[in-house]
Amino acid sequence: MMSFDVILWRTLLCALGALNILVWGASALAFYRRQTVTSSESQRARRFQLVLSAVYVAGCAFRSAFPVFDVPRICLFNTWLSSVIVGRSVATIAELCFVAQWAVMLHQTSCASGSMVGKTVSRVIVPLIVIAEVCSWYSVLTTSNLGHVAEESIWGLSAALVVVSLASIRPVCNVNRRSVILACCLAGVAYVAFIALVDVPMYWSRWIADETIGRHYMSIAQGVRDVAARRVVSHRWADWKHEIAWMSLYFSVGVWISISLTHVPAPELFIKRTRLKSAGVPRSSLTT
Repeated sequence: MMSFDVILWRTLLCALGALNILVWGASALAFYRRQTVTSSESQRARRFQLVLSAVYVAGCAFRSAFPVFDVPRICLFNTWLSSVIVGRSVATIAELCFVAQWAVMLHQTSCASGSMVGKTVSRVIVPLIVIAEVCSWYSVLTTSNLGHVAEESIWGLSAALVVVSLASIRPVCNVNRRSVILACCLAGVAYVAFIALVDVPMYWSRWIADETIGRHYMSIAQGVRDVAARRVVSHRWADWKHEIAWMSLYFSVGVWISISLTHVPAPELFIKRTRLKSAGVPRSSLTT
Protein backbone atom coordinates (compact mmCIF):
# COMPACT_ATOMS: atom_id res chain seq x y z
CA MET A 1 0.00 0.00 0.00
CA MET A 2 1.28 3.46 -0.92
CA SER A 3 2.22 5.56 2.11
CA PHE A 4 0.32 8.79 2.68
CA ASP A 5 3.48 10.88 2.25
CA VAL A 6 4.19 9.35 -1.14
CA ILE A 7 0.55 9.76 -2.22
CA LEU A 8 0.62 13.44 -1.23
CA TRP A 9 3.94 14.01 -3.01
CA ARG A 10 2.81 12.40 -6.26
CA THR A 11 -0.52 14.27 -6.13
CA LEU A 12 1.35 17.56 -5.82
CA LEU A 13 3.65 16.60 -8.72
CA CYS A 14 0.68 15.76 -10.95
CA ALA A 15 -1.04 19.01 -10.00
CA LEU A 16 2.16 20.90 -10.85
CA GLY A 17 2.38 19.11 -14.19
CA ALA A 18 -1.19 20.08 -15.09
CA LEU A 19 -0.67 23.67 -13.94
CA ASN A 20 2.54 23.98 -15.94
CA ILE A 21 0.81 22.81 -19.11
CA LEU A 22 -1.87 25.46 -18.60
CA VAL A 23 0.75 28.16 -17.99
CA TRP A 24 2.60 27.16 -21.15
CA GLY A 25 -0.68 27.37 -23.07
CA ALA A 26 -1.26 30.86 -21.73
CA SER A 27 2.27 31.83 -22.78
CA ALA A 28 1.69 30.55 -26.31
CA LEU A 29 -1.61 32.44 -26.54
CA ALA A 30 0.04 35.65 -25.31
CA PHE A 31 2.76 35.30 -27.96
CA TYR A 32 0.34 34.92 -30.85
CA ARG A 33 -1.60 37.95 -29.65
CA ARG A 34 1.42 40.26 -29.65
CA GLN A 35 3.72 38.77 -32.28
CA THR A 36 3.50 41.81 -34.58
CA VAL A 37 5.41 43.96 -32.02
CA THR A 38 8.83 42.49 -32.88
CA SER A 39 10.81 41.63 -35.99
CA SER A 40 10.09 38.50 -38.01
CA GLU A 41 13.42 36.97 -36.94
CA SER A 42 12.54 37.48 -33.29
CA GLN A 43 9.12 35.95 -33.88
CA ARG A 44 10.69 32.84 -35.42
CA ALA A 45 13.05 32.53 -32.46
CA ARG A 46 10.14 32.92 -30.02
CA ARG A 47 8.14 30.24 -31.83
CA PHE A 48 11.15 27.94 -31.60
CA GLN A 49 11.39 28.73 -27.88
CA LEU A 50 7.74 27.80 -27.46
CA VAL A 51 8.24 24.45 -29.21
CA LEU A 52 11.33 23.64 -27.15
CA SER A 53 9.54 24.64 -23.96
CA ALA A 54 6.50 22.54 -24.91
CA VAL A 55 8.68 19.44 -25.14
CA TYR A 56 10.31 20.18 -21.79
CA VAL A 57 7.00 20.93 -20.05
CA ALA A 58 5.38 17.79 -21.47
CA GLY A 59 8.40 15.67 -20.54
CA CYS A 60 8.37 16.93 -16.96
CA ALA A 61 4.61 16.41 -16.70
CA PHE A 62 5.06 12.80 -17.83
CA ARG A 63 7.85 12.21 -15.33
CA SER A 64 5.74 13.81 -12.59
CA ALA A 65 3.02 11.26 -13.26
CA PHE A 66 5.49 8.35 -13.50
CA PRO A 67 8.47 9.17 -11.26
CA VAL A 68 11.43 6.80 -11.44
CA PHE A 69 14.56 6.42 -9.29
CA ASP A 70 16.89 5.34 -12.09
CA VAL A 71 19.87 3.49 -10.62
CA PRO A 72 17.97 1.14 -8.27
CA ARG A 73 15.11 0.90 -10.86
CA ILE A 74 12.52 2.03 -8.30
CA CYS A 75 9.12 3.19 -9.58
CA LEU A 76 5.58 3.65 -8.31
CA PHE A 77 3.72 1.53 -10.87
CA ASN A 78 4.42 -1.80 -12.54
CA THR A 79 3.88 -0.55 -16.08
CA TRP A 80 6.17 -0.03 -19.07
CA LEU A 81 5.51 3.71 -18.72
CA SER A 82 7.41 3.55 -15.43
CA SER A 83 10.38 1.68 -16.88
CA VAL A 84 13.74 3.39 -16.53
CA ILE A 85 14.42 3.27 -20.25
CA VAL A 86 11.24 5.22 -20.99
CA GLY A 87 11.75 7.75 -18.20
CA ARG A 88 15.43 8.32 -19.02
CA SER A 89 14.66 8.71 -22.73
CA VAL A 90 11.98 11.30 -22.01
CA ALA A 91 14.36 13.11 -19.65
CA THR A 92 17.14 13.18 -22.25
CA ILE A 93 14.96 14.72 -24.94
CA ALA A 94 13.44 17.23 -22.51
CA GLU A 95 16.79 18.33 -21.08
CA LEU A 96 18.33 18.83 -24.51
CA CYS A 97 15.36 21.03 -25.43
CA PHE A 98 15.81 22.99 -22.20
CA VAL A 99 19.48 23.74 -22.84
CA ALA A 100 18.66 24.54 -26.47
CA GLN A 101 16.36 27.27 -25.15
CA TRP A 102 19.29 28.86 -23.36
CA ALA A 103 21.43 28.54 -26.47
CA VAL A 104 18.80 30.29 -28.61
CA MET A 105 18.36 33.10 -26.09
CA LEU A 106 22.11 33.63 -25.70
CA HIS A 107 22.68 33.54 -29.44
CA GLN A 108 20.06 36.20 -30.09
CA THR A 109 21.11 38.58 -27.36
CA SER A 110 24.84 38.04 -27.96
CA CYS A 111 24.55 38.80 -31.67
CA ALA A 112 22.63 41.97 -30.89
CA SER A 113 24.98 43.06 -28.10
CA GLY A 114 28.22 42.02 -29.79
CA SER A 115 29.22 39.76 -26.90
CA MET A 116 31.77 37.23 -28.15
CA VAL A 117 31.59 35.43 -24.81
CA GLY A 118 27.85 34.92 -25.22
CA LYS A 119 28.19 33.79 -28.83
CA THR A 120 30.80 31.21 -27.88
CA VAL A 121 28.81 29.88 -24.95
CA SER A 122 25.65 29.64 -27.06
CA ARG A 123 27.57 27.29 -29.37
CA VAL A 124 29.13 25.07 -26.71
CA ILE A 125 26.45 24.50 -24.07
CA VAL A 126 24.35 22.09 -26.14
CA PRO A 127 27.36 19.84 -26.97
CA LEU A 128 28.34 19.98 -23.29
CA ILE A 129 24.92 18.77 -22.21
CA VAL A 130 25.00 16.04 -24.85
CA ILE A 131 28.14 14.79 -23.09
CA ALA A 132 26.36 15.13 -19.74
CA GLU A 133 23.47 13.01 -21.04
CA VAL A 134 25.92 10.32 -22.18
CA CYS A 135 27.41 10.31 -18.67
CA SER A 136 23.92 10.03 -17.21
CA TRP A 137 23.10 7.05 -19.42
CA TYR A 138 26.39 5.44 -18.41
CA SER A 139 25.39 5.66 -14.74
CA VAL A 140 21.84 4.50 -15.37
CA LEU A 141 22.95 1.49 -17.39
CA THR A 142 25.94 0.40 -15.30
CA THR A 143 24.51 1.54 -11.90
CA SER A 144 27.81 3.35 -11.19
CA ASN A 145 27.21 6.81 -9.73
CA LEU A 146 30.53 8.04 -11.08
CA GLY A 147 28.78 8.98 -14.33
CA HIS A 148 26.33 11.13 -12.36
CA VAL A 149 29.28 12.93 -10.77
CA ALA A 150 30.52 13.85 -14.24
CA GLU A 151 27.02 14.67 -15.47
CA GLU A 152 26.22 17.09 -12.66
CA SER A 153 29.67 18.67 -12.88
CA ILE A 154 29.05 19.43 -16.57
CA TRP A 155 25.64 20.91 -15.77
CA GLY A 156 27.31 23.11 -13.15
CA LEU A 157 29.99 24.20 -15.62
CA SER A 158 27.35 24.99 -18.27
CA ALA A 159 25.36 27.07 -15.79
CA ALA A 160 28.51 28.96 -14.81
CA LEU A 161 29.22 29.72 -18.47
CA VAL A 162 25.67 31.03 -18.91
CA VAL A 163 26.12 33.30 -15.88
CA VAL A 164 29.36 34.70 -17.32
CA SER A 165 27.61 35.27 -20.66
CA LEU A 166 24.70 37.11 -19.07
CA ALA A 167 27.12 39.24 -17.06
CA SER A 168 28.91 40.19 -20.28
CA ILE A 169 25.60 41.20 -21.91
CA ARG A 170 24.19 43.15 -18.94
CA PRO A 171 26.15 46.43 -19.47
CA VAL A 172 24.58 46.95 -22.93
CA CYS A 173 21.02 46.13 -21.86
CA ASN A 174 18.38 48.78 -21.35
CA VAL A 175 18.50 50.03 -17.76
CA ASN A 176 15.05 48.65 -16.95
CA ARG A 177 16.16 45.17 -18.08
CA ARG A 178 19.38 44.97 -16.08
CA SER A 179 17.62 43.89 -12.91
CA VAL A 180 16.27 40.85 -14.78
CA ILE A 181 19.77 39.92 -15.91
CA LEU A 182 21.08 40.39 -12.37
CA ALA A 183 18.34 38.13 -10.98
CA CYS A 184 19.20 35.46 -13.57
CA CYS A 185 22.87 35.68 -12.66
CA LEU A 186 22.13 35.33 -8.95
CA ALA A 187 19.87 32.35 -9.61
CA GLY A 188 22.60 30.83 -11.76
CA VAL A 189 25.21 31.30 -9.03
CA ALA A 190 22.84 29.66 -6.52
CA TYR A 191 22.36 26.71 -8.89
CA VAL A 192 26.11 26.30 -9.40
CA ALA A 193 26.61 26.40 -5.63
CA PHE A 194 23.93 23.73 -5.17
CA ILE A 195 25.59 21.52 -7.77
CA ALA A 196 29.05 21.96 -6.24
CA LEU A 197 28.08 21.71 -2.58
CA VAL A 198 25.14 19.30 -2.59
CA ASP A 199 24.54 17.40 -5.82
CA VAL A 200 28.05 16.35 -6.86
CA PRO A 201 29.10 15.43 -3.28
CA MET A 202 25.93 13.30 -2.92
CA TYR A 203 26.68 11.23 -6.02
CA TRP A 204 30.38 11.07 -5.12
CA SER A 205 29.56 9.70 -1.65
CA ARG A 206 27.24 7.11 -3.19
CA TRP A 207 30.01 5.99 -5.55
CA ILE A 208 32.52 5.80 -2.70
CA ALA A 209 30.07 3.74 -0.63
CA ASP A 210 29.56 1.33 -3.55
CA GLU A 211 33.31 1.05 -4.06
CA THR A 212 33.82 0.37 -0.35
CA ILE A 213 31.50 -2.63 -0.38
CA GLY A 214 32.90 -3.84 -3.71
CA ARG A 215 29.71 -3.40 -5.66
CA HIS A 216 29.53 -5.19 -9.00
CA TYR A 217 28.54 -2.89 -11.86
CA MET A 218 26.69 -3.96 -14.98
CA SER A 219 28.08 -3.83 -18.48
CA ILE A 220 26.36 -1.52 -20.96
CA ALA A 221 24.64 -4.48 -22.65
CA GLN A 222 23.45 -5.86 -19.32
CA GLY A 223 22.22 -2.43 -18.34
CA VAL A 224 20.17 -2.01 -21.51
CA ARG A 225 18.36 -5.28 -20.84
CA ASP A 226 17.91 -4.39 -17.19
CA VAL A 227 16.42 -0.90 -17.66
CA ALA A 228 14.01 -2.24 -20.26
CA ALA A 229 12.68 -5.09 -18.15
CA ARG A 230 13.30 -4.65 -14.42
CA ARG A 231 11.00 -2.49 -12.31
CA VAL A 232 11.19 -2.38 -8.53
CA VAL A 233 7.82 -1.09 -7.36
CA SER A 234 8.03 0.71 -4.03
CA HIS A 235 5.54 2.91 -2.23
CA ARG A 236 7.74 3.43 0.84
CA TRP A 237 8.74 6.95 1.84
CA ALA A 238 12.17 5.64 2.87
CA ASP A 239 12.93 4.61 -0.72
CA TRP A 240 11.92 7.96 -2.19
CA LYS A 241 12.84 10.57 0.43
CA HIS A 242 16.32 11.29 -0.92
CA GLU A 243 14.97 11.94 -4.43
CA ILE A 244 11.94 14.00 -3.52
CA ALA A 245 13.71 17.34 -2.99
CA TRP A 246 15.45 17.51 -6.37
CA MET A 247 12.51 16.02 -8.27
CA SER A 248 10.11 18.55 -6.76
CA LEU A 249 12.38 21.47 -7.63
CA TYR A 250 13.12 20.08 -11.09
CA PHE A 251 9.45 19.65 -12.00
CA SER A 252 8.47 23.06 -10.64
CA VAL A 253 11.24 25.69 -10.74
CA GLY A 254 12.94 24.06 -13.72
CA VAL A 255 9.73 24.14 -15.73
CA TRP A 256 8.99 27.73 -14.73
CA ILE A 257 12.42 28.77 -15.98
CA SER A 258 11.73 27.05 -19.30
CA ILE A 259 8.42 28.86 -19.67
CA SER A 260 9.96 32.18 -18.61
CA LEU A 261 12.51 31.88 -21.43
CA THR A 262 9.63 32.12 -23.91
CA HIS A 263 8.92 35.58 -22.45
CA VAL A 264 12.46 36.99 -22.72
CA PRO A 265 12.11 40.24 -24.69
CA ALA A 266 13.42 40.25 -28.25
CA PRO A 267 16.86 41.86 -28.62
CA GLU A 268 15.33 44.98 -30.17
CA LEU A 269 13.36 45.45 -26.94
CA PHE A 270 16.15 44.35 -24.63
CA ILE A 271 19.45 45.77 -25.89
CA LYS A 272 20.23 49.49 -26.12
CA ARG A 273 19.29 50.89 -29.51
CA THR A 274 22.76 52.34 -30.08
CA ARG A 275 24.21 48.87 -29.68
CA LEU A 276 21.63 47.35 -32.02
CA LYS A 277 22.47 49.90 -34.72
CA SER A 278 26.19 49.17 -34.42
CA ALA A 279 25.43 45.45 -34.64
CA GLY A 280 23.59 46.01 -37.93
CA VAL A 281 20.03 45.33 -36.77
CA PRO A 282 17.57 46.66 -39.39
CA ARG A 283 15.90 49.98 -38.53
CA SER A 284 12.48 48.37 -38.87
CA SER A 285 13.35 46.04 -36.02
CA LEU A 286 13.79 48.97 -33.64
CA THR A 287 10.11 49.88 -33.71
CA THR A 288 8.39 49.11 -30.42
